[in-house]
Amino acid sequence: MTSALEKGTDSGSFGRRSDEKIGEAAQGREFVPADNIHDPDAGLSEEERAAVDRKLLRRLDWKLIPWLSFLYLISFLDRTNIGNAKIDGLQEDLGMTNGQYNATLTIFFISYSLFEPLTNILLKKLRPSVFIPIIMVWWGICMTTMGLVHNFSGLMAAGPDQKQRWWLGVAEAGLFPGVNYYLSCWYRRSEFGIRAAIFFSAAALAGSFGGLLAAAIAQMDGIGGKPGWAWIFILEGLATVLVGLVSYWMVHDFPDEAKFLSVDDRARVIRRLREDKQSSAEHESFKMSYFWASVKDWKTWAFAVIYMGCDGSLYAFSLFLPTIINQLGYKSTTANLLSVPPYAAAAIVTVLIGFIADRTRQRGLCNILICIPGIVGFAMLLGSSRPGVQYAGTFLGAIGIYPCIANTISWASNNVEGVYKRGVTLGFVIGWGNLNGVVASNIYRQDDKPRFLPGHGTVLAYLVLWLLGGSIVTRVLLARENKKRTMGERDHWAEGKSEHEVEMLGDRRPDFIYTL
Repeated sequence: MTSALEKGTDSGSFGRRSDEKIGEAAQGREFVPADNIHDPDAGLSEEERAAVDRKLLRRLDWKLIPWLSFLYLISFLDRTNIGNAKIDGLQEDLGMTNGQYNATLTIFFISYSLFEPLTNILLKKLRPSVFIPIIMVWWGICMTTMGLVHNFSGLMAAGPDQKQRWWLGVAEAGLFPGVNYYLSCWYRRSEFGIRAAIFFSAAALAGSFGGLLAAAIAQMDGIGGKPGWAWIFILEGLATVLVGLVSYWMVHDFPDEAKFLSVDDRARVIRRLREDKQSSAEHESFKMSYFWASVKDWKTWAFAVIYMGCDGSLYAFSLFLPTIINQLGYKSTTANLLSVPPYAAAAIVTVLIGFIADRTRQRGLCNILICIPGIVGFAMLLGSSRPGVQYAGTFLGAIGIYPCIANTISWASNNVEGVYKRGVTLGFVIGWGNLNGVVASNIYRQDDKPRFLPGHGTVLAYLVLWLLGGSIVTRVLLARENKKRTMGERDHWAEGKSEHEVEMLGDRRPDFIYTL
């Protein structure tokens, strides 16, 4: 069957450019748009092209993934270290009530969530090598000054009219959605999941590393007249500022501008994305129509619901795990150290699920299956008072939550096409998920210790209703739409359109098949 896409477009012009532009590109004066891009591997055999492709992928991985993962480790460490500071005496030293402590957590998530939908637009306009260092230095300063406060008002406000935790949220809002969007502009859909999983596994490592680091830094108690928890903020904040400055040279721009690639390698990156029916690496002017296309797309809200289920659970877990373990009878340093193994297990499983989901392209099934241990884990926390059972529950909880974060972002990214539409969609999905940090910040109340039944029950509901239920419904709807496209029921969307107009349909192209 010949689809309307095949009848209504002229593929003969794809890949051609003039000899004049070839010469300019070869001299590095101009990078030719993908519509006129050459194939630097024309004439090579399939085996030779595959070898060139593997070499290019290895180079991209080494240039992009390690540093970006390191940045997210720092980001997650900085937003959750208040949990470690709490069990080292933060709340008592500042004379904070339980409600005031929860307010310091809540205000971060409000600003963090509100600004996330906008950050990918800024990332695209300012360039990653400029945008990411700016926000890192900003939040590093906020973090450092948190170690200089003497009361609740100081923790909330850096100045008479500025809310410190609020600005920490604003500054950090650009990193996670920005990097996921950025990576989706480099890799094919079947390659993105494992990279996103490695990147996000830094969050689990941050939880693991954070416990060790907090236990070590807390030993500085009394140095300079400051308590141990203050040094946690000061040292980690100063480290963030330093890393942010270095990031100007370590973070690379989008494929069409990346200086570490030759002109031919840039052509290869964009060509392989085009073959995957993506155009996200190329220049495109922002139009409000892209914003509204995301808002009106049912997939935006379906993935937002799923992400709400895993992200709300994630923040409840990461912010209060030291407190949960502390209530099992362990002292602060021991509690911080015992929080390390669950995070380490989560990091391993996160990368494993990313690999499996890429190979099988069954991201929905991966979500459905891996969230089950998380549900069992929180059922154990809810149903048993035995320390051994509860500690085992934290392992299952971590294993069931962390892999779903990266997998859901990959799933959403795989199914949204267009430079700005994908960026806006990821901003909405991640922003809505993080807004549930407001809930997570207030469900583990000191009044409910040592069992924290309302907290565990809320997380269990999030996992069952939104993560599991949302993943099942979304996968069914995507499979139904794929069937219609395969049967040719969507071919009329492309009738009478030029190749460029069909490309602008993005994920509404009749030949764009959704990842299940």
